[in-house]
Amino acid sequence: IDVLATESRCAYQAFHANWSQRVQQEAQLLRDLKADMVFSNVGYLPLAGAQHVGIANAALCSLNWSDIYRHYCGDDAIAVQIQQCYAHADAFLRATPGMDMSNLKNILPVAPIADIGRNRRDEINRRLHLSGAEKLVLISMGGIASRLPIEHWPRIAGVRWLVQQSWQAQHPDALDFETLAMPFPDLLASCDALLCKPGYGSFVEAPCSGVPVLYVSRAEWPESSALIAWLQQHGISCEVSREQLECGDLANELTALWQHKKIAPVLATGATQVAQWLAEKLP
Repeated sequence: IDVLATESRCAYQAFHANWSQRVQQEAQLLRDLKADMVFSNVGYLPLAGAQHVGIANAALCSLNWSDIYRHYCGDDAIAVQIQQCYAHADAFLRATPGMDMSNLKNILPVAPIADIGRNRRDEINRRLHLSGAEKLVLISMGGIASRLPIEHWPRIAGVRWLVQQSWQAQHPDALDFETLAMPFPDLLASCDALLCKPGYGSFVEAPCSGVPVLYVSRAEWPESSALIAWLQQHGISCEVSREQLECGDLANELTALWQHKKIAPVLATGATQVAQWLAEKLP
């Protein structure tokens, strides 16, 4: 949830210290691979290598690292180098929802992209010995490892928590979702709510599966405002504070989510749109 800006800037400085050599090495790798195209989500060095060697290249993401870097570290030479990699791509396919990126002239907006699972709640209830009246909340804090102090949370009547096994959660209502051996999209589609931080996958796949979202504030992250605005328009959601997340004071917000009128799931057609674009652009 928290960005280590100083440490990140040092890492960027080290990465860009020999930038020209890195680009040349990447270009040679692409020559060796006999690559016809580079399609990046959304690393900029592969784009730079493709541009150096003169092959087709495109980016796909809801954010770009030039804007993220500039937000935390300023508009310096590194920001310019990153920006140029994106600006010189054949296209930057910006997934919806996404950052504005008005400083890029090659933006091609595409529809939401999501891996939609199927609702297997009856199977989950049988395997975990849950009653049909119990609510199941999936906790997922995104791809970066993080752990919530769930063992200190109070019990909420009728609510069970699905958490990752590595947490070793000592809470009477916590269940390890790995024991179900189900694809994550199926788990999400089978739950009554998702507890998460702002992130593209979580904020798009939950509304596409008709699942309400409880999320913790991450105001400093530059992508957050675009994601939250879209989620509030297309899904059912409620924000909680860091303090609430630490102590598990979530009962009122969960109740509010479940009392909300149902909203039709969002259609995610972006993947097909991107695939069609790639098919047309491939040499």
